[in-house]
Amino acid sequence: MIDNQNKKKKIKIAWGISGAGDKIAETIKVMKDLQIEYADVVDIHVFLSKAAEQVLQYYRLETDLKENFQKVRTEINSNAPFLASWMQIHKYVLLLIAPATSNTVAKIANGIGDTLLTNAAIMSLKALGPVYVVPTDYKRGTVLTKLPNGKEMKLRIRKEEVYQVKKLEQMEDMHVLEGPQEIRKLFKEMFG
Repeated sequence: MIDNQNKKKKIKIAWGISGAGDKIAETIKVMKDLQIEYADVVDIHVFLSKAAEQVLQYYRLETDLKENFQKVRTEINSNAPFLASWMQIHKYVLLLIAPATSNTVAKIANGIGDTLLTNAAIMSLKALGPVYVVPTDYKRGTVLTKLPNGKEMKLRIRKEEVYQVKKLEQMEDMHVLEGPQEIRKLFKEMFG
C-alpha cells in the first residue's frame, strides 16, 4: 500500500507551445528528455495554441507529444482552458512558452492578451509569476529552418522581430531564452 502522505508533491510547470515550425522538433525532444530526467520532481502540463496543434500535425509530432505527456490541452479561446487564472493563483510555478512565434512575442511585448498563451503570460506577470519565452526570432540575421518534408528553408530574422524580443527582455519577471537548449540550464538551476 502506498502512503500518499509521504509522497512528495511535484512542482507543476505550464509549457505553452505556439504555432512555430522553427525549432519545434528540437523543443519536443528537450521536453521529453526533461520529463524523464525530472520525473520525480516536475510535472509538465502542455498547452497548445490552435496554430501549434496544426504545426505539430504538419511535422508529425502531435502523437509523439500526446504519448509522452499526460496533460496536453489545446486552446479554445483566450480563457479556455483556464490557464490565465491558474497562472494568477500560482497553480504553476512558471509559464514557459517554447517555441514562441514572432506574433506571440509581439503580443506579449505590447500587452495584447487575445490568445491562450498571450493572456496567460500577461496575467502571470500581473500576478508576479515568472514567464520564460524561447522566441524563434531571437537575433537578426539569416537562419535555416526545417520544413515538415525535411527540406531546409532560409529565413530572414528582421530588426522588427528582434525589437519585440528586446522589449520582452525589459519586462519584470520575463526571462528570454535564446534556444531550447537553454531550457535544460533553467531546469538544472531550478530543480537540480
